[in-house]
Amino acid sequence: MPGEKKAQAPARPAPLERAGEAAFFDVDNTLMKGASLFHVARKMYERKAFTLRDAVGYAWKHAAFLFRGESLEDVRSIQSSALALAAGIRTADVATIGHEVYDEFIESRIWPGTKALAEQHLRVGRRVWLVTATPIEVASVISERLGLTGALGTVGEIEDGAYTGRLVGQILHGAAKASAVSGLAEREGLDLRRCWAYSDSRNDIPLLTLVGHPVAINPDIRLRAHANAHNWPIYDFRAGRRAATLGLKAATVGGALYGLWRGYARIRR
Repeated sequence: MPGEKKAQAPARPAPLERAGEAAFFDVDNTLMKGASLFHVARKMYERKAFTLRDAVGYAWKHAAFLFRGESLEDVRSIQSSALALAAGIRTADVATIGHEVYDEFIESRIWPGTKALAEQHLRVGRRVWLVTATPIEVASVISERLGLTGALGTVGEIEDGAYTGRLVGQILHGAAKASAVSGLAEREGLDLRRCWAYSDSRNDIPLLTLVGHPVAINPDIRLRAHANAHNWPIYDFRAGRRAATLGLKAATVGGALYGLWRGYARIRR
C-alpha cells in the first residue's frame, strides 16, 4: 500500500560474549612462520639503525631459529641484541615500523589455519590475546590488524619518548608467559579451566598446562611427544610441505654459510 514502509531484515546480532572464556596464541612459528623480531630488525637495518655486521648476526640467528626451533637462549640472545640497538630510538618510530613490518613481511607469513582458529574463537564470543616474547609494540600491531582482543609482549623501558635499552620486567617467554596470563585472567575475570592456549614450543608447556584446553600447533619434537602423552590436540599446518620446508631450511643455512665465507674471502683480499 502507498506510504507503507517495507519490512527490514533484522540486523544480525553480535555474538554473545562467553564470560570467563578466552584463547591465547603464541606468535612465532604458531601464528606465523619464523621469528617476528627478525623482520623488525630487517626493517630497522633498511632505515640504517644498525650495521651490516648486526644484520648478518640477526640473519644467522633467524636461520637457526627456523632450523632447530625456539630455545630460551636464542630468544634471550635476539632480545638482548635488539634492546642494545633500540636504545635511543623513539617509540613513535617503532610504532610506524611495526605497521610496515606487518604489511611487508608478517601478513604473508601468517598460517591460515591458525588465523582461522583465532577467528572461530572470536565468532563464538571468546576474547583472543596474543602472548609472545615479541616486543609489545609489534605484538599490538599484529593483534590490531587481525582484529583480536589484545596482546601481551615483552616491554622495553621508555624515558622521554625513547627506549633506554632496558626491560620492564622480564622477557615474556616460557614460565613468564604462564605468569602473565594468570595475571590477565585475574584482572579480566577469566576461568582458565575454560580457556584455550596454542603454541609450537616445548618452552610454552607451562602456559599450555595452565588452561583447560591446550593445543599444539606446528609442534617441535618435545612438545609433540608431550601433547601425544597427554592427549592434547595437534594441528600441523606444515603437513604436506615438510620435505620442501626442510630443504628450504638447509638451503637457508647453507646460503648463509656460503655468504659469510665469500665475505671473509673478500675482506682478506
